[in-house]
Amino acid sequence: MKHVLSYELADGAHALAMEHYPAHRARLDEFHERGVLLLVGTFADEPIGAMAVFTTRDAVDEFMADDPFLKHGVVGHHRVREWDEVLQPE
Repeated sequence: MKHVLSYELADGAHALAMEHYPAHRARLDEFHERGVLLLVGTFADEPIGAMAVFTTRDAVDEFMADDPFLKHGVVGHHRVREWDEVLQPE
């Protein structure tokens, strides 16, 4: 079971996102290097949204607890969902 975190930017938060992106990116890199963040990216047809796939709910919670995007109001709405991966790379 994986856990998917999805974000939607708060209204008018694009400039705020650019300000806090370096710290947000550093956090993403840290969790990826630890092996608990598998994938992350934005949606091509929805520039205000993004999602990340984590290995555990604990990893998601730890990430969110100190994410600059959440701490500084960049994110207007977020959601965590369990995801049952059917096909995995060999």
